[in-house]
Amino acid sequence: MGSFLRGVDFTYALSRALDAVGDARYDQRSRIGGGGLGRPMDNAEVQLRGYRRLRTDDVPPNDTPSYRSTALRHPTQPLVIVPQTLSEITGPAHGDASIGLLDHDLTRQHAGEPIGERIVIAGRGVDEDDRPVPDTLVEIWQANAAGRYAHASDTHDASLDANFTGAGRVLTDSDGRYRFVTVKPGAYPWNNHDNAWRPAHVHVSVFGQSFLTRLVTQMYFPGDPLLPLDPIFNSIPSERARRRLVSAFDLGLTEPLTALGYRFDIVLRGRDATPTGF
Repeated sequence: MGSFLRGVDFTYALSRALDAVGDARYDQRSRIGGGGLGRPMDNAEVQLRGYRRLRTDDVPPNDTPSYRSTALRHPTQPLVIVPQTLSEITGPAHGDASIGLLDHDLTRQHAGEPIGERIVIAGRGVDEDDRPVPDTLVEIWQANAAGRYAHASDTHDASLDANFTGAGRVLTDSDGRYRFVTVKPGAYPWNNHDNAWRPAHVHVSVFGQSFLTRLVTQMYFPGDPLLPLDPIFNSIPSERARRRLVSAFDLGLTEPLTALGYRFDIVLRGRDATPTGF
């Protein structure tokens, strides 16, 4: 155990040292250009630039005792820091051929209307410099209004909705914007601890422009009384990082007489990145 802890300490120290070096190089290249003193970076150089590492307390630890299942699936050896080469900072290109006309509207994917409160979820996908991330795939999946997933393994004693599958996808536009129409998911019980309930949430996956920007997280709703009690939400040590997972009510996105609007902007990589949410 002692040698393991020393290994973890060494890896942590090395990670922080590389953070500092990476930030210095990032800042220097931003000031003087990527190829030489005083020469601005061209598009290719911008695309191949590495990413600043996340702050240590902005990501959930691999082993979070209050979130019991992490004990069964987290790495048992010190992590290996992978260099940011071409393989890591480039990624897949997504076309719109596989995106259906109603993939973005989860309330119109079946013959009838689903039960529940209609909501709009919209926002922008941006990189660490607040530049839009266009033409990237955003996917969501969620429980229905009763708090049950349309999945065989979900045995929660709540009603299924034949008119709600709970999955959608869309490509961001040229300004990085995306938009979904869905129903507000319900809270549901889980077996993490006695009388445990998950707050209402929507799972979100964003591919971004490279394999290192792939993000899988959860979006929560403002004012939910279950948030302070949820081990998954609170597995992220930093309060400022946790706040990035909570959407904001937006009257501008609200459709009169139809659906409340919630804004959820997504930052891929960098020190203000949207955290991972398991």
